[in-house]
Amino acid sequence: MSGALIAGTSSDAGKSLITAGLCRVLARRGVRVAPFKAQNMSNNSMVCADGSEIGRAQYLQAIAAGVEPTSAMNPVLLKPGTDRRSFIVLRGEPAGTLEAGEYATGRTRLASAAFDAYAEVAARFDLVLCEGAGSPAEINLRAGDYVNFGLAQRFGLPVVLCGDIDRGGVLASIFGHWAIVDEADRALLAGYLINKFRGDPSVLEPGLDELTERTGLPCFGVVPWLNDVWLDGEDALAFAKWPRIPGHDGTLRVAVVRFPRISNATDLDALAAEPGVDVFATAHPADLIDADLVVLPGSRSTLDDLAWLRERGLSDALEARVRRGGAVLGICGGYQMLAAAIDDPIESAAGTAPGLALLPTTVRFGADKVLGRPQGSWQGHEVRGYEIHHGIVEVRGGEAFLDGVRQGNTWGTIWHGAFENDGFRRAWLTELAQAIGSPWRPDEGAPGFADRREGMLDRLADAIDTCVDVDALLERAD
Repeated sequence: MSGALIAGTSSDAGKSLITAGLCRVLARRGVRVAPFKAQNMSNNSMVCADGSEIGRAQYLQAIAAGVEPTSAMNPVLLKPGTDRRSFIVLRGEPAGTLEAGEYATGRTRLASAAFDAYAEVAARFDLVLCEGAGSPAEINLRAGDYVNFGLAQRFGLPVVLCGDIDRGGVLASIFGHWAIVDEADRALLAGYLINKFRGDPSVLEPGLDELTERTGLPCFGVVPWLNDVWLDGEDALAFAKWPRIPGHDGTLRVAVVRFPRISNATDLDALAAEPGVDVFATAHPADLIDADLVVLPGSRSTLDDLAWLRERGLSDALEARVRRGGAVLGICGGYQMLAAAIDDPIESAAGTAPGLALLPTTVRFGADKVLGRPQGSWQGHEVRGYEIHHGIVEVRGGEAFLDGVRQGNTWGTIWHGAFENDGFRRAWLTELAQAIGSPWRPDEGAPGFADRREGMLDRLADAIDTCVDVDALLERAD
């Protein structure tokens, strides 16, 4: 068995995408490759076929590798609920909370589970491509680390640094990482990649040559900026980088409320991939008035984000919008906010609080988390989704809609991922456009969402295969 660790010089340096792209490249070559991330800190997650919950990025990487995603590929998932507390998902199941003061010292059991999971994955595959977390040079956290150099030391993994040149300072950042870590960790550094480069790579060569001379680290390649590749981000910096794809028949403007604790914002990716649907994130009441559709996405802290909604004046804008027949969609936590009342003794322990009362529902949070992959239909269109929630919604009227409800032009569903179903998405958007008098109609020749995602993975893999010395990287992993 063999493996390698792709570490980023910062968050959103592109290590998730690079790992996904390498998984696709190696799968094409016939290598039995699997992704792994010991610990993810993200509110973007997915439900595997066995009902376990893992980070969305590792789910995508498994798709890129052509293998079935499992909880072993992301054994520890931390879902931030506040600035000082994260909810723990351990091997796909809820496992309590981790407080800020425990982050450096209170993770022994998590490390043990992560190491066991890596050994499990490594025993099943020829190569394990591990993704690091944050920066591996966070020396204040090194003692308890099991995701970056801690993992690499335990299993003898070579570490490849991935630096984002688009934000500037990438050469100094790579040099700084090499310089600040201790000698034992430095010995594991195998080389580096430059990511998100625009222009002529020859301009970089003098700097790369000097960097290699000073550190002894080879450059495995320079990956260009890929404007048409945007895939399942996992952190806040990657949120809302949706494309703007022109359509033939007008444009639908979709405003997504940017909750502080937003979760599964990837629900909007499929809408954004539809030609003529302009999806943007906002926290401004005026945007909620002017948009064709307002979406309240998922939230990891429903009552806290609802309070924030009221503080910003967004709730007043929503209520005014519904009164005049404007379209609103709530997904999971956003759906729960539309209820008349929310009783939460679990997530926030705040008890009962009034909701926005825009749908005929009430919500009570249960101790058990619901994890599933439901399926159903809407107006003859098959719909598959996934659900991750503690809140149980009781519906007291309205029209059924994907285990949720519709009243007027306000829709709510507990399902994530529903809009990835092409037929349903286009039919629902067509009905929405007709309801609000928009000329928008679907482009029947446009690729479906799954095909578009596969195309992005292939373009990413093509770029890496062309611009990265994959063979040299593999030699280090053996």
